[in-house]
Amino acid sequence: MSQARRSRQDACKIIQAALEAADPARAVSRALRLAGDELWVGPRRFDLRAFRRIVCVGAGKAGQPMAQALEAVLGPRLAEGVVVVKDGHGGPTALTRILEASHPVPDQRGVTAAQAVAELLARNAAADTLVFCLLSGGGSALLPAPAPGLSLADKQEITRLLLASGADIGQINAIRKHLSALKGGNLARLAGAATVVSLIISDVVGDRLDVIASGPTVADESTWAHCRQALLARGVWEQAPAAVRQRIEDGLAGRIADTPKADDPALRRAFNLIVASNRQAIEAAAHTAASLGYTALILSTTIEGETKDIARMHAAIAREALEHGRPVAAPFCLLSGGETTVSLGRATGLGGRNQEFALAAAPDLAGLEGVLAFSLGTDGTDGPTDAAGAWADGQTMARAEALGLDQAKFLANHDAYHFFQELDDLIITGPTRTNVMDVRAVLGLARS
Repeated sequence: MSQARRSRQDACKIIQAALEAADPARAVSRALRLAGDELWVGPRRFDLRAFRRIVCVGAGKAGQPMAQALEAVLGPRLAEGVVVVKDGHGGPTALTRILEASHPVPDQRGVTAAQAVAELLARNAAADTLVFCLLSGGGSALLPAPAPGLSLADKQEITRLLLASGADIGQINAIRKHLSALKGGNLARLAGAATVVSLIISDVVGDRLDVIASGPTVADESTWAHCRQALLARGVWEQAPAAVRQRIEDGLAGRIADTPKADDPALRRAFNLIVASNRQAIEAAAHTAASLGYTALILSTTIEGETKDIARMHAAIAREALEHGRPVAAPFCLLSGGETTVSLGRATGLGGRNQEFALAAAPDLAGLEGVLAFSLGTDGTDGPTDAAGAWADGQTMARAEALGLDQAKFLANHDAYHFFQELDDLIITGPTRTNVMDVRAVLGLARS
């Protein structure tokens, strides 16, 4: 078997291991253990005799398989549920209503679905109720619940203004939470005296609970003052919708309660558990690589930055390893996770950060024997394409030149999809119904 063929076969097994580790149903099943009337959720024990009713709510791309797994554990103990998922991510459940809505841009269906979630919580806001909240990537966009006096259009407009002004994610999140009836701990508050258990699939670097799905069941550290300061700092206070300014002013005047803080009684009844993350996916990939004979080295699971720079860094480490045995000797598998960015400018090409990783790495891998680099989005979607990512090896540049493909021009136009489509080197998995960011790897075999 050629080195190129072996590398791709091994890469497929490594990818499969990473996706299985992030599988929503398996993640929920791993986290729960029912023994008679005792339910263990990770390290926490719950006596189900203390609860008259158990319900579930949730939002995110992985919502349907998560609900399915919860139903399998609880059986008839679960009374009802409402979970919102991305279009095309629905599926069968026994008791839970699965509602589809738009992602990443919220729509009216999402507002209607969020109202259904809020109504279920309001009906069950009692001390003898146990609420499971199932959260995963996309949950924030799929659960748009404008606070009283606001419309979806108001929230969309203020987000547009903030993005155009160069606001950072901290400023955007502070305002987003203060304009929502569910984000920033408000879902837990709406659950009243009920106990809330959140099972969470993390799609953010660092697994920050207040960022995943905008933290509907955790404390929000930002305040009304932060919101006004952010809008003034970005120069968009006067352009903000009147309803947004009025709500912030009412909050500053004490006429509207702030988002729940760490000492809020509702949050003392909330338990949050991350059941799947990028770290688990990368560790599973490393374990499989080791079983295939590679020395696995995890570089980081929190990598951020410009994609093309991260790609060249990976390629440089791989070349050093192949030529000098540092930081690891061949056969090796260099792994990393996290989420990089692509600065598009005026580019008109088609692709995503994972395909661009392979495209940017290709020149630095040119001519190397037994090396293969790949990157894929664990949700099965990379940018606005049907590909999860792409691969590149030591022969990618030569094959592209033979077809008349100018790698530099494709990279400048951020058109990785069409480049790798011509080479038949796109990675297409289809929707995985999970999302724990990206998995990147460079495999290096010993020279024959």
